[in-house]
Amino acid sequence: MLREVEAKELLSFLTLEMRPDVKGRATEYILGLTGTQDGCRYLRGKPNCLRALLTLTRDHSVAIVKDCYHALVNLSADETLHQVLVKEANILPILFGNLLDPDYDFADRICTILSNLSRHKKTCKDVFRVLQEQEIGLAKIVEIFCTEEYNKKAPLHYLGPLLSNLTQLPEARHFILDKERCVVQRLLPYTQYDQSTVRRGGVVGTLRNCCFDYSHHEWLLSDAVDILPFLLLPLAGPEELTEEENEGLPVDLQYLPEDKKREEDPDIRKMLIETLNLLMATKAGRLILKNKSVYPVMREFHRWEREPDVAATCEKLIEVLIGDEPEPGMENLMELDIPEDVEVKLKDMEAKEQEQIEREKEELLKSESEKEEPNITPKDGLSR
Repeated sequence: MLREVEAKELLSFLTLEMRPDVKGRATEYILGLTGTQDGCRYLRGKPNCLRALLTLTRDHSVAIVKDCYHALVNLSADETLHQVLVKEANILPILFGNLLDPDYDFADRICTILSNLSRHKKTCKDVFRVLQEQEIGLAKIVEIFCTEEYNKKAPLHYLGPLLSNLTQLPEARHFILDKERCVVQRLLPYTQYDQSTVRRGGVVGTLRNCCFDYSHHEWLLSDAVDILPFLLLPLAGPEELTEEENEGLPVDLQYLPEDKKREEDPDIRKMLIETLNLLMATKAGRLILKNKSVYPVMREFHRWEREPDVAATCEKLIEVLIGDEPEPGMENLMELDIPEDVEVKLKDMEAKEQEQIEREKEELLKSESEKEEPNITPKDGLSR
């Protein structure tokens, strides 16, 4: 890594006034550093360099601005830099300001950075706070997300994961679930948005997080929202059901065509089932899902599913669908007290399962990156 004198010299090159060729080579060097874990950790102690990168996103050279945003994507993929980027480099106000510009060329990079920074709850709170303080608010983010071609230069699909991350927070869920705003109703069609797995998955993650607030379950399942068809249709296939089973289903799921396809992404399929599981936590939710013939759809889905972890999640749902009602006083499954030792074991199992999923994703991304230039994703930054 650079010695202190060299680091100061490098910093002097990262200014708007510097000759284009000099600052171009400097930003290329910084981008190279951010492609390695050691380089990212080194820059963690150089907030001045991070602020300089942010300043250079206003440079006249598109190549320099592109390198700066690529570097910020890589840095934001490292959780240990989140607080430095947000607190010391104070990148959020500028990012949100540029995101609002419908002609901004690098809005997709900004969405990726914001999605990265909001993945973990601590920094997610900072992202939400700045969002509100800038008088942008979650309402504006939803409006941009739901406006086709808001930015003709950037599809802004990664606003989906950003919304999903923000709904870790009760205050964000409160906004999404406000009965007067109709936000949920605007998001529901994106569960079948075939142009982007990222956008589709972000919305499904948002809905799943919102369903942790079980006091809203009856409203979500009522005609005012009618969430069930939007969760169930992506899981339904072309299999023939009996006339009695079809008649019990929501209208949109009755007598589906022979070419009906299921959701192609296993992570999204799992989140959809997890959302149904959450809706089954209350007695009212269980009665609605049972009366709406969810079981035959999930029965056929389970026969079709080949991913073990998705099939296991489906099995949990089926067990509740065909099982007896809990004893009096235990109707709300989300309010049950779990013994401490059992809770520890469950959390340990969940953590190990998540680690395995993350390892598999990293191996897949690594194999893909050897074939072509890596994509900018919320989980893995763009390396050079």
